[in-house]
Amino acid sequence: MTARSITVAALQLPLAGDEATNIEAVSDLVSQAAGHGAQIILPPELFSGPYFCKTQEEHHFALARPTLEHPSVQAMAKLAKQLGVAIPTSFFERDGAHFYNTMAMIDAEGEILGTYRKSHIPDGPGYQEKYYFRPGNSGFKVWDVFGTRIGVGICWDQWYPECARAMALMGAEMLFYPTAIGAEPQDATLDTRHMWRRAMVGHAVSNCMPVIAANRVGSEDDHGHGPQKFYGTSFIANEWGDVVSDLDDTETGILIATFDLDQARAHRASMGFFRDRRPQLYGRLVEDI
Repeated sequence: MTARSITVAALQLPLAGDEATNIEAVSDLVSQAAGHGAQIILPPELFSGPYFCKTQEEHHFALARPTLEHPSVQAMAKLAKQLGVAIPTSFFERDGAHFYNTMAMIDAEGEILGTYRKSHIPDGPGYQEKYYFRPGNSGFKVWDVFGTRIGVGICWDQWYPECARAMALMGAEMLFYPTAIGAEPQDATLDTRHMWRRAMVGHAVSNCMPVIAANRVGSEDDHGHGPQKFYGTSFIANEWGDVVSDLDDTETGILIATFDLDQARAHRASMGFFRDRRPQLYGRLVEDI
């Protein structure tokens, strides 16, 4: 029997430019990643512009578009078809009077398989997303691409083990997280980059599957409100939680890793995490605090 293997990539880059500049920069890295054999390529969260959610500014709502009209989705769909790759594409969605932080799953034919709307919306200094986004109403999603099934959460979703486990129970064999995380403006001594990585490595370990995380990097200054430094430190971990590829907090680049999915599946079975679950004991998890 031929082993199922998959090559994945995560992109890390500064995104302080305008929409056209950022999409061009992401497109260039996508093309490079495809040239290295990547089949599923993950850009960071909301990559078409600077991270606008650090303040509450009414004019930023003009950045949102319906899925099929968003320049990020249009550009990635064209590129996916041209290169024969799948691209989970994060964008600011407008749906009638409602606004969402959304991911369009674009397959290797350039087709949009569907969308996932970010379920967990943060609200704190520098990350005031509740002003802009409704909590997602799509439910968690999984997607069939390149002979495997993947789950995609968006940034703040990555802190929730329930999200990762739900996607794993839906058959995901890998978990992807486009991200925009950086400094905490209310406390210059607080550095959450290590917590951020540990949380997702925990998802890899407890679900015994690879995790791929792509973050923006560099400093962004939005309309004179002061700079916001993003952590970078994007990474790819295997099913044991070993980080097999990563970047530091200054680098622009591409992370590439190839996984033997059949081997990971055998490891998952041997660990018994899903065999030994006791759902009848977990009712408290779905009760309000």
